[in-house]
Amino acid sequence: MSSLTLANVSSPSATVDARELNVSDARWHDFVTRHPDALAFHRPEWVETIAACYGHRTLLLGAVNARGDVDAGVPVIEVRSLRRRRRWVALPFTDSCPLLLGPSASSDAFAAALRTARTDAGIESFELRTQLALAPGVHHDSDAVIHTTRLTGSPENLFARFHKSQVQRNVRRAERDGKLTIRRGVQPRDLTESYYRLHVQTRRRLGMPVQPRRFFESLWSHMLAPGHGQLLLAEADGGRPVAGAVLLAGTRTLTYKYGASDDAFWRLRPNNLLFWHALRTACEEGYDRFDWGRTDLGDHGLRAFKSGWAADEQPLVYTTLADAPPKAESGRALAAARVVLRRSPAFACRLAGELLYRYAA
Repeated sequence: MSSLTLANVSSPSATVDARELNVSDARWHDFVTRHPDALAFHRPEWVETIAACYGHRTLLLGAVNARGDVDAGVPVIEVRSLRRRRRWVALPFTDSCPLLLGPSASSDAFAAALRTARTDAGIESFELRTQLALAPGVHHDSDAVIHTTRLTGSPENLFARFHKSQVQRNVRRAERDGKLTIRRGVQPRDLTESYYRLHVQTRRRLGMPVQPRRFFESLWSHMLAPGHGQLLLAEADGGRPVAGAVLLAGTRTLTYKYGASDDAFWRLRPNNLLFWHALRTACEEGYDRFDWGRTDLGDHGLRAFKSGWAADEQPLVYTTLADAPPKAESGRALAAARVVLRRSPAFACRLAGELLYRYAA
């Protein structure tokens, strides 16, 4: 435990003693493992995946009860800007990371303790991938949505809830054609070579920087190899990978984190077959929810695609704790950068990711 101990924050229902803990604290691991709402992003291994790649400092802001057990917490990564300014993010490269609360924890009291933590530590801003109640110094931003499919009943009942023309018909056609097989990645090169090639191709097509290969090496060693997630590959005749999906496991929620495909094979509907396999397997393995991840508000095509899989759409609200509201990013500048990257060779997208991702967390 570090020397930082935050002031007690009282509420009508609870008193929270928030502390800075090590993210690898065994008490946090036990708390996450038992908590029904824990996502893959609450796992210490996910924080370690990011830190191992980009070299950031990690910490856990947690509340400890009278027995010494963690009763509330959120993992945090400290990011330094090019000008060496410090900010906290919970968490970078993470679609959603709600506060994880035990039965005796008060969300309002714990949120107040987080505000105190920021100011006591001299942090310029504290960005959380969740919505906290409005208060002085609390600022909201919402320019995206999140989709979740409830995995109730049998796989057959689940399939019947999908959109008939957009999903059911395409899945059946892919199965009937029989030109694709789905397999789970079982060795590091399945992710760092086979999937990574598709990932680079897809990010370039979308005009987006590419994560360094070492990020996927870290993802394999920290998350997939220990069984906290899986890689699915759709392969055409001859074993050529044409689509892939990285899925991360929480306690009851399976999260779709990364996906990529070769557009030359879209006629075979590899993504439809891949996602049906993922959803069916998640249902059979007893997961309650399939989380489709973040989608920008303006991406109407992707929103419609995810909704077709019996997914409920909800606003995705992020919170920044800071003295002043954060400056809005220039949509025009981002659009221009995407145009440039689409027209650039693949190595330019990889170089952009290598240079920017450490600071764009």
